[in-house]
Formats: sequence, C-alpha cells, structure tokens
Amino acid sequence: MAIFLRRALSFRNVLLLRSSAIVGRELFQCNSEAPQRILSHSALEFVKESRRGFAKGRNKSKDDSAASTIEVLPNMGPTIKANTTSQMEAAITALSAELSKLRTGRASPGMLDHIIVETGGVKLPLSQIAVVSVLDSKTLSINPFDPNALQKLETAIVESALGLNPKVDGDRLIAAIPPLTKEHVQAVCKVVTKSCEDGRLSIRRARQKAMDTIKKLYSRYPKDDLKRLEKEVEELTKKFVKTAEDLCKAKEKEISAG
Repeated sequence: MAIFLRRALSFRNVLLLRSSAIVGRELFQCNSEAPQRILSHSALEFVKESRRGFAKGRNKSKDDSAASTIEVLPNMGPTIKANTTSQMEAAITALSAELSKLRTGRASPGMLDHIIVETGGVKLPLSQIAVVSVLDSKTLSINPFDPNALQKLETAIVESALGLNPKVDGDRLIAAIPPLTKEHVQAVCKVVTKSCEDGRLSIRRARQKAMDTIKKLYSRYPKDDLKRLEKEVEELTKKFVKTAEDLCKAKEKEISAG
C-alpha cells in the first residue's frame, strides 16, 4: 500500500511540473510583445539638457547669420564733395568764358572767341580757323589758317556786337579797339552783373543737388557725419560764390578803366 501511494504521488508531481511548464510557455507567448522602455530620472534630465543645448545652438547660429549679413555702407562723403566741386568749377569756367566775350577798353584775344564764322558751308568758332594775338593794349591781330577765309573773318567780326572794324593787312586782319563810351560801359557792366548772377545760380544749384543727396542718406548713415558733410558743402558754396564775385568785380574794374 505504501509503495502504491508513493508511486501515485510521484506521478502527480510529474503532472504538476508538466502543467506548470506548459502554462509558463503559454504565458511567455502571450506576453511576447516588446516591453516598454521606462526611462530613469537621470535619463530624462539628460534628454532635457540635450534639447536645451540644441535650442541654444540653433539660436546662436541664427544670431551669427544675422551678424554676418550686416551691410557695410560705403563712405559717400568724398564722392558727393567731388561731384559738387566739379559742378561748381564748371560754373566758374562758364562764367569766365562769358566775361571774356565782353569788350573792354583793352585788347584781349578771348574777346573774339564767341564769334561764329561761316566758311566752306560750315559754321565754326573764330578760334578754330584763326589765331588771335595782341599787338598792344589797343590792337588785335587775326591770322587765319586759310588765307581764303580772310574775307569771311572780316565780315563776321564787323557783324558782331563788339563794334570793331578790322582792316586787311596782307594775310591777316588788324582790329583796333576803340575807346568805350559811357553808355557802352554802363551796358557792359549790366551784362557783367547778369553773368555774375547766373554763375551764382549755377553754383547754388550744385549745392542743392548735394544737399538733396545727403538728405536721402539720413535713414542709413549717422546724423553727425551727414551734418558735417552738409557743413563742408556750405563751405564749398561760399568759396565758389566768392570766386565768381571776384571775377565779376575784376571785369567791371577793367571795363570802367577803359
């Protein structure tokens, strides 16, 4: 009987062991899905710090990009002053040319430059077809490059507003400068005044162009630099206006002296 009981118990244990193994295997198969990863506190902190560092790096790269695109503005001062000076010098040159056309009591080669001579069907300034020289303070000599143009030269000089009556002397013309009358002096002085005012207007137009250009730069350049540039343009204007006035005063003095 005892032996029978021992065998029964042994058989029962074997069955229990087999059952537990089968159940364990089934449970393992049911839970074969991948286990979820659970991060520890230290791992979470690492992820947070990494994200912060990435964000800072991205912001820094944006700042560096913005800094690298800062526009470097050229210095416009020298260009503006050079252009303004060139325009004002041109105004003085034009004024000098106008004043040289006016007849005074003294002989001057430039007083004939504005006379236009028609020769060979072409109209040219007298200075391009003849050489004018001063024989003395009251006499001019006109020597044409082509002797055949002598008659045309004489006609053009007589018909000009200078009041000259040149005479033929071989292959050249001799023009005596007659003394100026009081009325002629007054008329010529009025022309000088008008020419002087025209010169001042040309100089002031150049100044205004410079000031307009400077005003357009106020939104981009330092105000102190632009104020300094405006002051320099004003000084240029005063300088050239004085030059124009000095030229006209000298011309009036020459005319009045006869």
